[in-house]
This record gives sequence, structure tokens and C-alpha cells, in this order.
Amino acid sequence: MRTRTLLAVLLMAGTTYAQQFKLNSDGYFTSGGVDVMAFSDFYPEGHQGGVSVLMNGHRVATNGDIRMEATPGQWQPVPKQLSREVKDGSIVTTLCYPDSSRHLTGFNPMVYPEYQVTYKVRVETQGSGILVTVDLDRPVPDYLLGKVGFNLEFFPGELFGKPWMMDNKTGIYPQQPNTPLMKTEPNQNHNGNYHPAKAPLANMKQLNGKGYSPMIADDIIAEPYAVGRKFTSRPDDALSRLTVESLTGDLKLYDGRMNHNNGWFVLRSEIAKDATKGAVRWLITPTVVANWRYPAVVQTSQIGYHPAQPKRAIIETDAREQTVKEAKLLLIDANGERVVKTITPNRWGKFLRYEYLTADFTDVTEPGLYQVCYGDSKSSVFRIANDVYDRGVWQPVIEYFLPVQMCHMRVSEKYRIWHDACHMDDALMAPVGNHIDGYDQKPGLSKFQALQPVPGVNVGGWHDAGDFDLRIESQAGEAYILALAYEAFHPEIDVTAIDQNKHRVEIHEPDGRNDLLQQVENGALTVVRTYQALGRLYRGIICNTVRQYAMLGDAAAMTDGISGNEDDRWIFTEDNPMRALSTVAQLAGASRVLKGFNDELSKECLDIAIDVYSQTNVTGWMEAVKLQAAVELYLTTGEKQYLDFVLGHQEFILRGIGRTGWYSARLVQKIAKSKDKKIRKFVADFRTALAGYKESLDKQSEATPYGVPYRPNIWGAGWDIQRFGFEYYFLASAYPDIFPASTVYDALNFILGCHPGSNSASFASGVGAKSATVAYGLNRADWSYIPGGVVSGTALIRPDFPELLEFPFLWQQTEYVLGGGSSHYMFLVLAAQQLLKK
Repeated sequence: MRTRTLLAVLLMAGTTYAQQFKLNSDGYFTSGGVDVMAFSDFYPEGHQGGVSVLMNGHRVATNGDIRMEATPGQWQPVPKQLSREVKDGSIVTTLCYPDSSRHLTGFNPMVYPEYQVTYKVRVETQGSGILVTVDLDRPVPDYLLGKVGFNLEFFPGELFGKPWMMDNKTGIYPQQPNTPLMKTEPNQNHNGNYHPAKAPLANMKQLNGKGYSPMIADDIIAEPYAVGRKFTSRPDDALSRLTVESLTGDLKLYDGRMNHNNGWFVLRSEIAKDATKGAVRWLITPTVVANWRYPAVVQTSQIGYHPAQPKRAIIETDAREQTVKEAKLLLIDANGERVVKTITPNRWGKFLRYEYLTADFTDVTEPGLYQVCYGDSKSSVFRIANDVYDRGVWQPVIEYFLPVQMCHMRVSEKYRIWHDACHMDDALMAPVGNHIDGYDQKPGLSKFQALQPVPGVNVGGWHDAGDFDLRIESQAGEAYILALAYEAFHPEIDVTAIDQNKHRVEIHEPDGRNDLLQQVENGALTVVRTYQALGRLYRGIICNTVRQYAMLGDAAAMTDGISGNEDDRWIFTEDNPMRALSTVAQLAGASRVLKGFNDELSKECLDIAIDVYSQTNVTGWMEAVKLQAAVELYLTTGEKQYLDFVLGHQEFILRGIGRTGWYSARLVQKIAKSKDKKIRKFVADFRTALAGYKESLDKQSEATPYGVPYRPNIWGAGWDIQRFGFEYYFLASAYPDIFPASTVYDALNFILGCHPGSNSASFASGVGAKSATVAYGLNRADWSYIPGGVVSGTALIRPDFPELLEFPFLWQQTEYVLGGGSSHYMFLVLAAQQLLKK
């Protein structure tokens, strides 16, 4: 949340000024510390896109666009953006309804009402404000009057307890949505016929289920808090004050959380009967504070540094800042703080919208508590210590996060029940058709009939973040990463009792078995048992209605635990050679570490891997996954056929070394001493290719101040950077003369706080002085977190604004996932430990 000193607020009082916005070279309007963007982003279901207002380092309003409901959620129809043109001092975006590619089909199917319209949203300056004009090519039909309108969403996380005004009416944004309610005719009473002919079809009756459905959700909403022509949000605060005046119809302020728990506050104007040209005209006037500058953000690891590793603070400053100040390193002891080093920062340059400096203090090795100061800005307090990574850093992943995510288990932690035994009625065979979250059952891929119970699959697995489903890439992928971590580092940890037979987990109750291996076992169990039941790999297991999918609460509440009825989850199969071969590699890796721990399961993993490998063929770029499968099978079995396959694809490996190098390195090291001339040549060529790849990596890393390849996107980049660090470790450990260990530390530091934007929290929940303790996990409704979960992290509001909100319902920034989200992070910490001891 925003913090300011009283002095700063007093200085800013009375210093607002009226100045016309200017359209800059990045394609948005700007004046002082205020920016108005228009359709640079398009992700409306993620509250990102349309007309957006950024004020003094914070996004306060977004998603300004035509919508079909007063308070739409993730499942309501969104427009299709056709074009965006910046010219003559304006931004003109053309959009339309429907987007037929999403009507009753697609990753998450939507239902579009019967209304085909193309419209333009023009954004331009007017006086000291921004004029938004909407032109439709046809009027709204009578049955959608009062439903179709122009919406602007206000981020709720910084508004609770804050004031608003509508004409002469005043109010306070409430912590929870408040009645009275109002009923409207649902748009699904007027469904259009837009389904693409050859696309899979969703069963909307099934997805809607009975009672409340997030797919409908516009039949009962909150009455507006106010109706008027001129609305002001945060009249008490010049840094956040935003006024919207409607030059056409009334404005209405709604609370979107009444019909969607993850909703935002919504300001809207309904489209009037017969309106087309100029159907909506809004004048948006943000308050501009004279001479405002973005306060410097000092970014360091939230836990600190080992004495032997490089230490560098990244200082993010306003792009207009010309002066470079001295940075100070403070040592904090029982008597207070003192300056132990004064640093003249190096100017790194421009990245995104900020100017970056770096302050190096690698030469400081004395253990203790430290803080970096730059002007009035300070980093969090961090440690320099030999044991900085030894306790409470990687352990929460195994100690808390993975146990809490375990499916088919009652998970207890002393007084606390994280969730009761869940989904014991898994699972019914999915009927053919387009489902949700990417699940799509094709015909002819199961020996079971639709909705027939599939026995023996209610064991093992982890809930994938807050969705509660089990996807094969999450399950096998997580087990694989954990297996490689055990193989590389052999961490000893036993703080949890896990009983697969009794379906019970007791956190902080040792049971004499290695917890990491028990988690590998848990992931392997769901893949193996579903294979044995189906006779093939599963796609995954997921709930059968959208209300179940969006459920907030105890996982055990999703179904009744009685097999064979309508609330049971569905199990899906697929024909996906790429995913099948990835699973082969993952099961082969899991098999190695399970040997001697659970020999029967180890053998089952390997048998399935060999079987699927022999039946699955791919060509082209997808051969990379079969190569990885062959590498892992060779490392597990030592059989010549797998080595021959790898050696038969030398050119492919060398040509795609950026993709193939990390997993091939372990095999190449194993055969490096071979006397076979062809193998020795391949080993030498492999090394040469890696040197070329390192040059490419260096160029990518040098393009950001963070020392790692980083391409900001709508989704937070943390998981990608963790995965990069995970893969890089295998190169650094095998070829330390080519790949220095420092890149592993840079990747880890990015996760632990050295990342763009004003929120420098550690992405690893509960790890570090400041961390992501509001996250998109199973307890997100409580604005809480799960220790050891790692959020997706800082996202990009295009074109140049890095953002990490403290908000539990923004999956692209604060979601937890399986299949690497937390385990890649854990791996990086263990890797840093190992490399620093060499």
C-alpha cells in the first residue's frame, strides 16, 4: 500500500496545476506524474486493458471499454480488438462484439448475447483532461438496454475506507460489498448463434450448474451506490484524485464484488436507446501534482547475501532525474545504525519507464544486518551471513506449500486444518466436448463411457494453485523438478508426516522419511495410478461446473466424497505427443530418486516412461522433447538405444543448444571420457555450441539492469526467470569456466526482491523482510498466503509500467502454481548454497 510522510503531503497540498496532456512517443497521454493509456493492453478478464489511468506510480482505474453487463467478471463476454491507431493527437481503437472464437468454445468459453456491433473508442485531450468518445455502428437492441454500457474499473485494494463523491452525494468505499440488491434479466436469455462450425462445443447447461453461476452472474447485482453526472474518486488526496464527468447520460457507481468475489468498483454509463455516434462522451480529469517525481526504490534481496557472493543494489528512479546521489550502506547493531560504506552508483540507463542505477558492495563481507539508503529511500533490512540460505528460505516450499497443496488428504498443522480430506470421489470419465481451463475431451480416447466412474484415481497429486485441478504437466513436472533437486543436492528434511494410505498430512510432525522424496512420491502416484486405470496418460482431473472451479474455501467442500454422483470431478484424456514425451522424461527422473525409497513406484514410473516413449513419435522442433525423454531414460537405465537416439540427433542438439543444452549437459558429462572418436567429437562440438549460446545470453542479460534475460509481459516474469535459473544451473555446474555462478544468484535475487517497480517484495511468500503475503492461492478470499508459495510476480502494464499489486485476485501477478512455481525457486536456493560452498 502507498505510504507517504506527512511533510510530503503538506508540500503537495495546493500545488496541483492544470496542464494539457501530451501524447508521447510510447503511445499514451502524459502530464507530470499522470498517464492515460488506451488499449495498449488487451486482457479485460484480468482487469487490464481499455482506457487506464495511472497516477503517480499507481494504476488507479482501468478497463475503460464497452461491456455487456454492469459488473462483468472473468466469464463474461469481452470484445475483440480490431485495430488501434495513434494519429493527430488521438488514439482511436476499433473493437467489436462478438468474438466468435470464444463463443461456447476455447480455453474458457463465453456466451455472447445476440448483438453484433462494431464500435470506435476515441481518446484525446480536452482542456486539462481527457475526452473519451464512443461511436457505435448500430444501436443497442431493446432487450439489452440498461445492460450495454461503458465501464471503468477502479482498483479496490487502495480504496477501502476512502471517500468518493457523485454530484452532491458522498460515500466511503466499503471493505465488503453492501446491499440492497437488484435483479436484471440475464443476457443468457438472448444468446447469439456465433459458434464456429468446426470448433469444439461447450455444454453451457453443464457449466452453469444449478443455482448461482459465475457464467451468468448478471441476474442479481448490487444497486449502484450513487447516480449522477460528475464523479470524483479520492477527493481527499491530490495524488489519487480522479474526476469523471459524463457529457451524455448518467454515471452509476457499482460494486462488482457483489456478484463476483474478485470484482472491482465499476463506474459506468449505459448506452441510450437509438444512440450510435457519440453514444458515450466522458471527460476524465485526473489531478496533476506539480513537480511530482517518482520516489527512488532501492531493490535488494529481501533475505540478504552470502559473504562470498556478488552484492548489488538496483536503484530505480524517475526517468527525469538527472542527479546521481551517493548511496550509503548502513550496518545495524544493538546500538543502532552507522554508515560503513559510501557508494557512488553507476548509471545503468533507461529500462521500461525508469532510470536505473547500480550500487555495488560486494567487498563488504562482515556478517550482520544491513540496509542501503539512497536519498530518502531505503531498502528493507537484510543480512550478510554464511547461513543466509540455510533456514526458512527453501524449506517453506517443502514444509508448508507442497503439503498444503496435496490433494486427497486432510492437511493439519497443530491447531489449524488447512483443508479436510478432499476429492475422495474422484473421478468420472469426462464426456466429449469443450470444457474449461483448456480441458477438451476428444472422442475415442478412453475405454470408459462418459460419466462412468474411473476407479483408483483418488490418490496423490497437488491442487494446481487456487483452481484445485490436477494437470499432468503440473503433477509430473513438479515431481521431476523435486527429483532433480534431490539428485543434485540431497537435502535432508523431515518435518512432516505423510500417510498416503490414511490420507493424512501432519505439518511439523516428523515421520522418519525424507519430505522431499515423499513429495516426489505424491506427484508420481497420481500419474501412475491414473495411467493404470485408463491404460494411457491422463490430461488431468478438474471439477465439472464453473461454480466449483471458482470456489473459495476448503477443497473438501467442492464435492461430497461419495463416488458416482453429479458433483464428482471429471478425468480427461488427450492425444498430445509433446506432453506425453515431457511426461516420459519426468517419470524417468522421478524413477531414479524413488529407487530405494519406494521401489515399486520407481519401477512403475520407469515402465510407463518406457512404454509411452516407444509408442510416441514426433518430428520437427518437437523432437526436443523426445531428446529430453531419451536423455532421462539413458540416465536412468544406461541402455544403449537411448544414447543412440541422442547421438543420432547431434545436429539438432547443437543447432538448438539454447533449448537442449541444459538437459543434455548431464548426459554429455557422463560420456565425456568415452574413447569413441565420434562421441568425443560430439562432446567437443557441444562445448563449442555452449560458448556461442553464452554470448547470446550475455546480450540478453545486458539488456536489463537485473543481470538475467527478462522480457516483461502481461503475466509476471518471476516463473520464467526461475525456470531460466534452474536450467542455467546445470550448465554452470558442468561448465563453470563458461557459465559463471553469478547468473544463478541474479535469478534468485530477482525472485527475492531485485525486480522492477515500487513493490520490491519477495515473490516467495513468507520469505524475507517483505514478501507476497497476499496471494492467489486456496485462501485468497481471506487476503492471505501459503508460506513457500511463489507468486507469478511483477507484470507489465503495457507499454512500460511494472506492477505488483497487493491483491489476492489478480492471477497474472499473485498466483501460485505447481510444476515449477515454487520448486524452481527452491532449486535455485539449494543451487546457490552449493555453488557458494565450492
